[in-house]
Parts: sequence; C-alpha cells; structure tokens
Amino acid sequence: MSDVVAQAELDLPDAESTKALGAALAGILRAGDLVILTGDLGAGKTTLTQGLGAALGVRGQVASPTFIVAREHPPLPREDGSRGPALVHVDAYRLGGLDELDALDLDSSLDESVTVVEWGRGLAEALTEDRLEIDLERPRGGDVSADEPEAGTRHATLRGVGARWAGVDLAALLAR
Repeated sequence: MSDVVAQAELDLPDAESTKALGAALAGILRAGDLVILTGDLGAGKTTLTQGLGAALGVRGQVASPTFIVAREHPPLPREDGSRGPALVHVDAYRLGGLDELDALDLDSSLDESVTVVEWGRGLAEALTEDRLEIDLERPRGGDVSADEPEAGTRHATLRGVGARWAGVDLAALLAR
C-alpha cells in the first residue's frame, strides 16, 4: 500500500476558483495520472474536471458522466502542433464494485490519459498505487441555498499518494 507523500488544503469560494484549481492541476498532471475525486452532490467534482479539461485542451464539453459512466475527451492539437494527454472522466457512483470498474477497461487507457474518477474512493485505488486524491467538502445548512448549487465556499484537500507524487509541492501549485 502506498503512502501519502504530498498534501495541501485550500478554500474555493466559488465555481470559478474550483475551475481554476482544475486548470492549475493541468499544469502538473501527465498521461498516466489518476485523480480520484470525492465529495457530496454539488461539491464541485465536475466543475473541477471542467477546469482541468479546458486547460488540457481536450475536445468536447466536460459534463457529469453519471448516466454513461465514462467519457473520453481526446486532446485537441495545440498551436505548436503537439497534443497533450486525453482526459478520461468516470463517474463511479452507479458502479456496484470493483468488477464493474474493471469492466470499463480503464487500465488499457490509463498510460496515455489523465483519468479522473468521481465517487472513486474505495474502488479506483486498485487501478494504480500512484494517484492524486482530492476531497471536496461543501458547506451545509444556512450557508447554502438549495436554489444556488454553486454558492458557498468549498474546502479542498489534495493528497498525492505514491512515488509519482514524491517531491511535488501541491501547496506551491495552489499558490499560482
């Protein structure tokens, strides 16, 4: 079992700052990286992934893959003609266990894509020992109106697990 080798925490006051975190992560994520997003409904998992997808420069609208379970976004060509990694966006909420996750055959594309798994805690860790775990906590009660799902400051905890994340200063990334 791998250990946490990097950690950082920050507050995300709005949806734009959540997207900005995703965009900042695009600067350090590379093909083969696995990101596991955990948080309640409306915590910002898909919003963060939208920022990541935009900054990676992938094709298609990044939306919650709840009913299709997994969606691949191929990379678009950059101005210099190069391409970054594809984005594989998975929603594990409806999966019944590791067998159903294995059936998605994510490990076949893991090496050439950045793979983001929403609701993946307890399942996606089996894909690789190296991963970035992000917990998003949403305020409850009087701080948030049901009519404004984007309102309220979220709290993000990032944990780099495994050798891939040794020496990565996640706190410096967040200061950008």
